[in-house]
Amino acid sequence: MNRQSIFFTITISFIISIILVIASFAILMTENHKVKEKELFQKYIPIIKLVLRKHHKNGLNIEFAKSLENSNYSLLMNNKKIDMIRLNPNTKLLTKRKDHREKVVFSILKLDNNNYLYMKKKNKSILIRDNSKNQDNTSIYIILVFTIVITTIILMYYVTIRKLKPLKVLKDKVKTLGDENFDFDCCNNKSKDEVSLLAIEFKKAALKLKSLKEARNVFIRNIMHELKTPITKGNFLTQLERNDSNNEKLKSVFSRLELLINEFASIEELISSNKIIEKKFYFINDIIDNAKDILMIENEIVLDSFENRKINVNFKLFSIAIKNLIDNAIKYSFDKIVTIRTENENIILENNGKKLEYDLENYFEPFFANEDKSMDSFGLGLYIVHNILKANNYSLEYKYENNINRFICKKDNTSTI
Repeated sequence: MNRQSIFFTITISFIISIILVIASFAILMTENHKVKEKELFQKYIPIIKLVLRKHHKNGLNIEFAKSLENSNYSLLMNNKKIDMIRLNPNTKLLTKRKDHREKVVFSILKLDNNNYLYMKKKNKSILIRDNSKNQDNTSIYIILVFTIVITTIILMYYVTIRKLKPLKVLKDKVKTLGDENFDFDCCNNKSKDEVSLLAIEFKKAALKLKSLKEARNVFIRNIMHELKTPITKGNFLTQLERNDSNNEKLKSVFSRLELLINEFASIEELISSNKIIEKKFYFINDIIDNAKDILMIENEIVLDSFENRKINVNFKLFSIAIKNLIDNAIKYSFDKIVTIRTENENIILENNGKKLEYDLENYFEPFFANEDKSMDSFGLGLYIVHNILKANNYSLEYKYENNINRFICKKDNTSTI
């Protein structure tokens, strides 16, 4: 792991925290043991002294044993019973001390929540049972608090690393941006923390770059295709006899070339940005006439059967969309004729031809139809149409009935004049 990484720093910090907590726990348990040991001796020293004095004077007898019972203590002098308790594997040694002056070894034992005072002087063993139940839960509380603290630290570490994990994935993804890898599917986290928001913003930036790249490709591919017609006509006119009529036609070709370049620039700007386009109300007839002028086709090819009403669109861009639909309808019809009708603000283009091989949505992808070179213009044209209609609050629908292809430019929110 990189020592300068934030993950390394966080991991080391949490490890140090756990070590400090464990050290604190060990110190606390040690001090608690010392305190308990001191308390035990303070409690039992009077009994020990009493037993030793009685042992020196008159010896331990039944009367003394009864007096201890009145104080809630039991005197055990039978060596067999003493060994059964002292040597029991469940018996715990709480503390042990030696009195060199009295030459006595005394220990405090614990078995089944009872404390025992064990004294040995020379070959004499004495065991006194404290009949009161001793339940010191201090150690349990310390262990419980320690467990809670350790668990909390581990959970905090897990949550912190999980929160920062998108940052690590994001770093690897950003490295690939230079190779035009715009796949940021990793950044779909819906959290609102700073790291997740940063990942979402990077994803938006990547999608923006992808859109820009697509727009450039569309611009180049489309301009190469669309310029073929006026260039071909221009070359043909240059080979004809020079006269005023041919000169005017040649000027018209160059004007059309300039118009196409401006249109493609508008398309590129539309696809590569999220700008809100300027819209006004225009007559449908003017839009269709402009589309036919761009295509440089005769009026007989397009059969008009529509109500000339106004629609709220961007004139230049919407004309390009209609132009592409007319162009595709002519190219892929059996009779090279397209009919244009209207239903309210919806514009419908019909031709007699084959049904689309794939669902309409597939053709909205740039260059989808490139797999079939004969349909290069068709796929790209619908990609441009889709984006332009979307910007003008329109959508494109497709129906096929009785050998008739019907492309419907449908207004999303009807508002006519």
